[in-house]
Parts: sequence; C-alpha cells; structure tokens
Amino acid sequence: MFKPADLFDLAQTEHAAIFDGCEFAWDALKKIEAYLAAQPRQNPARRFPGASIGDRVFIGEGTTVEPGVLIQGPAIIGKHCQIRHGAYLRENVIVGDGCVVGNASELKNALLFNGAQVPHFNYIGDSILGHKAHLGAGVKISNVKLIPGTVFVEKDGQPFDTGLRKFGALLGDGAEAGCNAVLNPGSILGRGAVVYPNVFWRGILPANMIAKNKAEIEVVEKRPRE
Repeated sequence: MFKPADLFDLAQTEHAAIFDGCEFAWDALKKIEAYLAAQPRQNPARRFPGASIGDRVFIGEGTTVEPGVLIQGPAIIGKHCQIRHGAYLRENVIVGDGCVVGNASELKNALLFNGAQVPHFNYIGDSILGHKAHLGAGVKISNVKLIPGTVFVEKDGQPFDTGLRKFGALLGDGAEAGCNAVLNPGSILGRGAVVYPNVFWRGILPANMIAKNKAEIEVVEKRPRE
C-alpha cells in the first residue's frame, strides 16, 4: 500500500505530475520544492485585506483568505478553498480545490488533495493528505524523530528506510484522525481508515480499519466533600 495509486486518486489533484516516477508515495515529498520552483504562475493583483501573502503564491478563483493569515510561499492554493484566520502556510505547500485550512493550523512541505480539511489547530509537516481526508481539532502530525536519523516504515515485516529525515504522514483518500490524535513520523493511513480521538498512532493502518483506545472510563456517584 505504498504506491501513490494505493492511497490516492490521482485524478483528485491538479498536481498529479509530482508523483511521476515515485516508487513510493512518500517520494513525492522530496519533489514538492522543485515542482513549485518550476511553476511560473503568480497572481500579484489579488489582495486579501489583513492577510500577509508572499510573492511566490498562487491563489485560485473563489478562495477566501481571512485576515490574520500568513502564506509565506512558495505555495499553490486551489479554487474555492477556505483559508481561515490564523492559518500559517510556510514554504512549499500545495493545497487542492475545495480545501479548508483553519484557525491556527500550520502547513509546511505538504500536499493536500481536493477536499482535504485541516480546520482547527493542526500541524501538517512533510505530509500528504488524500481526497477528502480530514483531521479533527488539535491533530498533530509529527515529522521528525526524537532520536536522530531517517524515518523507517515496516515493509514486508521488516524495517524499511524511507531515506527521509523529515516525514510526517500519508493519509489515504477519506482517511480521518479524531480530535487531539498524534500521528508519529512515518504513519500511513489507508483509504477510509480512522484514528479515534486522543490516539497516539505509529505505523501503518490498513484501508477501512479503525484504531481506538481501550482505556476504560469509571463513572462514580458525586458526593459532598467531607
């Protein structure tokens, strides 16, 4: 499930060419910077009052950028997106059509397919989110290991070196992570997979599977303090 087509409908991004020649889907992360550098498109005439937008930023028709947004660029943002107050889009970001980047959400070296949503207090670094993938409030994607070295994934039951020092997560089409979940470096969620709220996830979650905590909640009678 590591090939681009295993996780993503490549018809749901205008930028499918970035996956050309990629044996593994994460290989596209190494190509985002060069891909953006080769794009001639700019729209310097558009103005969004109260937002700070760099020179190398293209914003599609019908997209709203609210006051307080910082888009450093280079970046391409598609059509009919919502870039909400307090969003911070750093370098090398590609956002598809109909996406939501919300309050206090930060993106860096990331690709969002059409319809992806990162609406509240999210960090998305060195990651790819598929068509209609969704992060709940407070979901963080960790992209750097605490112990120095490249990020490994499990392949055929053995550790496999991706060769990437920074690699957050791949979320297949329709995958979801619930509020305050953490996706550790090298996490891969298959199409339609779900990580429940507050789950600390590491590794590969196959398509249409659910990862959830088993912690029990105790309910007791409320009694006056003595």
